[in-house]
Amino acid sequence: MSKFTAYLKTKSFRNTIISAILVSIVIVLIAFYSLSYYTRHGSGILVPRVMSMPIDKALSTLKDQGFGVSIDSVYVLDQVPGTVIEQDPDAGTNVKEGRMIYLKIVKNQAPNVALPDIIDAPYISAEATLSNYGLKIGDTTFAPDIARNHVLQVKFAGQVIQAGTKIPKGSKVDLVLGDGSGASEVEIPDLVNQDLDAARFVLKNSGLALGIVTYQGSITDSTNLIIVSQMPAKTDSVTKVGNGTRINVTVTQGKKTP
Repeated sequence: MSKFTAYLKTKSFRNTIISAILVSIVIVLIAFYSLSYYTRHGSGILVPRVMSMPIDKALSTLKDQGFGVSIDSVYVLDQVPGTVIEQDPDAGTNVKEGRMIYLKIVKNQAPNVALPDIIDAPYISAEATLSNYGLKIGDTTFAPDIARNHVLQVKFAGQVIQAGTKIPKGSKVDLVLGDGSGASEVEIPDLVNQDLDAARFVLKNSGLALGIVTYQGSITDSTNLIIVSQMPAKTDSVTKVGNGTRINVTVTQGKKTP
């Protein structure tokens, strides 16, 4: 043990250790510089900016500088078809000559989407639903209906279409909305032999109103009145009246006639 300890303190041992360290450093430096030379570290060319360019111009720009190009496409609403919207690597990146550049362009043709069911939906709700499907609202017109600003019909290219119909994404559809007034004309209900309270309910639901009530005979119980005639009445020649028309009735004490 004493001889080994004495050897560690000799000049010969120190020289051996120093030589081994120097050899290790030289090997590391050779490997580093050899790898840098092999991979051309620090050399290359800058990727040009082709974003927003038409694809023909982008291809010409990249291929003239020796790049390879891979193209994918996607439909984007309100973007010009054939325009580059993404590139990888980004512009200004230092890459090797011949590097593949990946581009994404806008499709020329929009994909089809199914029209969502928006019938009877309020306008605001219909607008949000259509937007979620990538569709827009074109013209809006109004038709008589008690549901104000609710969708009655959906039209595309002048034709009424139903929910589920396939149309191009980004298309405009026209909406027919209710004007809140109901139909301009409604059927005259037959109120004869009906209870007066029931007749009021029928008239309200028909968009009509109760007019003058004429009492016939002795009335002892106002909760038990039956209609015996009405004006206007439904006939072979007159079946409809304007929305909001008042119907005059004559009532009498008693029960409904079987």
